[in-house]
Amino acid sequence: MAHRARLAAAPRLALALCVSGALGACAPAVVTPEDQAPLVWPEEIDVPPRIAFVKAFSRPAEFGIAKGFFQRLADVIFGASEARLIRPMAVLAIKGVVYVADPGAKGVHRFDPVAERYDLIAGQNGAALPSPVGLARGNEGEVYVADSELAQVLVIRPGAETAVPLALPQMGQPTGIAFDRASGRLVVVDTTAHRANVFNRDGTLHSSFGGRGTGDGEFNYPTLLWRDARGRLYVTDSLNFRIQVFDAQGRFVNKFGQLGDGAGDNLRQKGVATDSYGHIYIVDALFNALQIFNPSGQLLLSVGTIGSDRGEFWLPAGIFIGDDDLIYIADSYNQRVQVLRYIGGPT
Repeated sequence: MAHRARLAAAPRLALALCVSGALGACAPAVVTPEDQAPLVWPEEIDVPPRIAFVKAFSRPAEFGIAKGFFQRLADVIFGASEARLIRPMAVLAIKGVVYVADPGAKGVHRFDPVAERYDLIAGQNGAALPSPVGLARGNEGEVYVADSELAQVLVIRPGAETAVPLALPQMGQPTGIAFDRASGRLVVVDTTAHRANVFNRDGTLHSSFGGRGTGDGEFNYPTLLWRDARGRLYVTDSLNFRIQVFDAQGRFVNKFGQLGDGAGDNLRQKGVATDSYGHIYIVDALFNALQIFNPSGQLLLSVGTIGSDRGEFWLPAGIFIGDDDLIYIADSYNQRVQVLRYIGGPT
């Protein structure tokens, strides 16, 4: 699938790649982010900026994490290797520790700059995680992982080196995942069943909502999920080309979005998240952009275009917004995560 997706995107990038190749011999020295001018959106001079670029990362070294003794020894014996993001699909951050779900690497990267530690977390006994696509943080610093190919939800405890499967009822294709901090329940989207399941702390099924259709509260291949500070759930209803909003009990609240190629429309919407002001952020993989809406679903701003420079995207996927309003975007085919910040205040 990754190969086909890369081929599908190639015609749109052919000219840019040819130009970059022709200029490669005379390319300037590498410029670090600190040397570059601030990048903000909107870019118009007479409009106050709302979003600012912070940084991008792909490797442990970009967090100041050096290789440990045994890693250096292995490099001497087997040849140098470098850990990096390959196809990041989901991201979250907990008190400075960043987790990135990466089907390309068959695991979840954990970057811990405080402990100066990096881990690629796999399943029990080193088993690969073939398709980790959803992440959620729990109350005790644990991270929940939805693997759509294994049809499992796993948990990574703080400091653990292994993701352990949870004993949940069988699902067809778990994708989006969220944790309800108030109740301790886990909400998991089952894409092929066209519904969301709510699980109790002991793993038993508490309730479900959804079902295939186009009406309010119905889904057509839902994927990713976000829970806001009020307990509301935002579901990417992929083939209905919309976002649906539900209350903490799974009751329909609102919907917005439609198929189209205009501003505020959807082509292939992926991750969804909200900030502390209630703005709704949607990543669109075919627009290669981040679109920001108000709580009523009206478009406020679009950020990004296709490319590999800072602030540009190539098939972006997941998004996470921390309590500090830092915005993390899994820039999948650029093999990186980009970090932005909302700086505009309430609107």
